[in-house]
Amino acid sequence: MYKLIATDIDGTLLDSQKNLTGETLKAIRLAVEQGVIFTICTGRPIQGVEPLIAKLDLDLPFITYNGAVIVKGKSKEVLYDQKMSPADVKTVMRLGEHLGATNLLWVNNQLYADPLNENALQYSRISKTPPQPITDLEALLAQGVTKVLWCDEVETINRWHEMVGPFLTPTINYHTSQPFLLEFVDHEVSKAKALARLGAIYGIKQEEMIAIGDGFNDLSMIKYAGLGVAMANAPEAIKAEADYITLSNDEDGVAHVIYRFVLEKEY
Repeated sequence: MYKLIATDIDGTLLDSQKNLTGETLKAIRLAVEQGVIFTICTGRPIQGVEPLIAKLDLDLPFITYNGAVIVKGKSKEVLYDQKMSPADVKTVMRLGEHLGATNLLWVNNQLYADPLNENALQYSRISKTPPQPITDLEALLAQGVTKVLWCDEVETINRWHEMVGPFLTPTINYHTSQPFLLEFVDHEVSKAKALARLGAIYGIKQEEMIAIGDGFNDLSMIKYAGLGVAMANAPEAIKAEADYITLSNDEDGVAHVIYRFVLEKEY
C-alpha cells in the first residue's frame, strides 16, 4: 500500500491555466483521510505556494527549493534546511558574471539580485517576491544561501546548462526547473533526497512512495519512488524513466493516479 504521494506543481498538479481543479482537490483530500502523506515538491519558496496552501487547507509538508527546504505549509514548521557553502555560491556567481548572467540568490526566503535588471524582475513576478540588490554578499553568505539561479531566454539557458558542468565543483547540483531557469543547489539537495528524508521522518519506505512529475527536475524523485509517474504532457525522456504514464495535467492526471493506486477506485 502506498503511504506517500509527491507531486510537482506546474505541468503536474495544476492545469495549463494554473488551476487546482476540484476533482484533483477531492482526490487529494480522500487520500489524506486514509492516512496518506501528500507532499508538493517545487522549486519555489514557500511564499510561492501560499495560494495552494490556502486551497488545500491541510498542514502538509512542502518540499521547496527543489528539496533544499522541507516545511509544513500552515504551521511553517521547518523539517529540513540545506544551504549551499559560501565557496560554492561564489563559484556560481563568478561564473554567472563571466557569462553575463543575472545572479539571483535566495536567503531566508528573501530574493536578492545582481544586477537588478529585467531578468530579475521577471523572476520576481514568478516567485511573487520583490528582488533586493546585493549590497553585502558576505553578510548574505553568513546567513546561508539556499540556492542561486539564473533567469534568461530559453536558448541562453540551454546553452549555459550544456557548458557549465566542467566549471563547477562536485558539491554543486544544477538543473533547469523551467526552460528559462537554471538553478544551483548543494549536492545534498534533490527531490529524491527530500523524499528519503520525509520517509525517515514519517516512517515510510521507498517502495511505499509515489512520485508524479513532468520535468527534468522531477526525474530524481520519479526514479527514486516505488512508483514513478510521468504526466502525459512530460517530455519523452521523462516518460522513458517512469513506471507509469498518467493522463495530462489538463485531464486531472494526478487525480487519476490517486484513484487507481491509492483509493483503488475507478476514475
